[in-house]
Amino acid sequence: MATFTSNMCGIVGYVGRSQAAPILLDGLRRLEYRGYDSAGVAIVDGDHVEMRKCAGRIASLAKLISQKPAAGSYGISHTRWATHGKVNDENAHPHFDATGKIALVHNGVIENYQALKEQLIQNGDTNFRSDTDTEVLAHLIGSIYGQLEGKDSKARLVNATRAALKQVIGTYGIAVVHSDIPNFMVGARRGSPLVLGVGKDENFLASDVSAIVAHTRDAVYLNDFDLVALERDKFEISSIDGAVGQHAVSKVEFSAEDIKKGDYPHYMLKEICEQADTVRDAMRGRLTYEECTAKLGGLNMTPPELRDVARVVLTGCGTALHAGRVGEYLIERLANIPVEVEFASEYRHRNTPMTERTLVFAISQSGETADTLGALRESRRKGYRTLGICNNVASTIARESDGGVYMHAGPEIGVAATKSFTSQLVILTLIGLLLGRMRQLSTAEGKRMIDALEALPGQIEEVLKLSDQIKSIAKKYVDVSGMLFFGRQFNYPIALEGALKMKEITYLFAEGHPSAELKHGIIALVRPDLPSIFIAPDDAVLSKNLNNIEQVKARKGPIIAVTSGNGAKQLKDLAADIIEVPDVIDCLSPVLTVIPLQLLAYHLAVELGRDVDKPRNLAKSVTVE
Repeated sequence: MATFTSNMCGIVGYVGRSQAAPILLDGLRRLEYRGYDSAGVAIVDGDHVEMRKCAGRIASLAKLISQKPAAGSYGISHTRWATHGKVNDENAHPHFDATGKIALVHNGVIENYQALKEQLIQNGDTNFRSDTDTEVLAHLIGSIYGQLEGKDSKARLVNATRAALKQVIGTYGIAVVHSDIPNFMVGARRGSPLVLGVGKDENFLASDVSAIVAHTRDAVYLNDFDLVALERDKFEISSIDGAVGQHAVSKVEFSAEDIKKGDYPHYMLKEICEQADTVRDAMRGRLTYEECTAKLGGLNMTPPELRDVARVVLTGCGTALHAGRVGEYLIERLANIPVEVEFASEYRHRNTPMTERTLVFAISQSGETADTLGALRESRRKGYRTLGICNNVASTIARESDGGVYMHAGPEIGVAATKSFTSQLVILTLIGLLLGRMRQLSTAEGKRMIDALEALPGQIEEVLKLSDQIKSIAKKYVDVSGMLFFGRQFNYPIALEGALKMKEITYLFAEGHPSAELKHGIIALVRPDLPSIFIAPDDAVLSKNLNNIEQVKARKGPIIAVTSGNGAKQLKDLAADIIEVPDVIDCLSPVLTVIPLQLLAYHLAVELGRDVDKPRNLAKSVTVE
């Protein structure tokens, strides 16, 4: 059976004067949200590589190293999230080449690893210790290194890595060390993020700057097909073809303090509670009362170009896709422009009829989601203007798009996206407002939207005060087997998002549906042990929602209602539990109604004893297919 490396992993490398093990372990802890099936380090000590790796969390690796220390001032490390193959010590990274002198860590998938492995076996290399594609790459680099001539061992390792990667079909972010080459490391990327951290008499490699921000805030974000050779006091970046390029050193916008949990028991709860600030930051400096519109200079489009847009396509995956579904309602309401929402994974593989006046937005918190990046590239390949909405200004999507909007949400560590979702909703509202004011949206309507947007952070703070009430509700339903989520219009996507949060961190069955679809089959699921959550604010379709709620109640289905305004009064005899959020204009209600669903999933997961920040089988971002 084919066995591949991980889908989304954490890589940390260090070359400096300090002991490598504590730095590598600290970096891995900060990246554990990227993978927590197994972990390992390879540290060069004198003329040999000390390897420590095991299945399990970083804590298991730390215990192993405490029992069997690994000394040395340079090395590589990895935390794995497996997509195929067993989670065991042998498949954990790093991996050796046949000589045991080269060690390698890898994020990505080598699609042609089987053919490469067969070629190596035919050449007499049969000493494979694992089932992974990563070990094949390590052996390939080692084989080529052994065949190259020359006294400059650093150049040999660089050239061997370059030659091996030219044979690879697939994606990779890698870090490589050799026991015979002191204080020297090689890294490369294609389709999987890799960043170089620049310190004083020390340099770092990592798949995310959060791993190294405690040591340096100077970073170089590598591009696809970049290869970097780094030592303590210098580095050189070249292409896979050997051309040396210039790369700017960027300042990381957040600090190590920003990625700490503080007094919160979980990152997820911390990030839910940050939403008043992140929503405020998403619109900071982007609203103008004088013109009653939004200012989004990052779109890199002139007013005539924006007025010429005849169709919008929003694409993303998971939570970002749900934000896009809200965006569809928002932009069509505010700007009267037809909008389509596409699964990024489907968009990139099908022939979507589009005109030259179509504007595409790729939505991704990380800016590295493989399917969304693929959709962006496909859109641009076909000549459509394609913009990004992401939370990492140095991400691949941010760099490859024609422009876009930065979320300013700060680091999001919890695997289940929360604050990034509401930031995306606000940004899509700003886009709708901007396009609408260039068309039929009046000054009065524009001012009403701005007033409502400005009020949102305070209203979010009011919603967050409901946490204890929602915790009590969660305790009532700790024994249920699942939940149904219903909403209409702007809140139908919130039903989808609420169900996704419930699935992600409680592992309960959960489905989201339009309320009106209840009679078209879903009502067959209604029963006393399966609660229905209705998102039913006091809006134009409240009476329709009330009708659906009556039908569920008649069949003895427990009802939890998220409502506002007069909704609470009309629901008091229908719903077993009512969660009341502040009144807001209907197109902004998703920003408020989603937060109780985030809290409900969180509190229920805690009651069930789930690992909230590291739910099973999930990683924060899917960076390969």
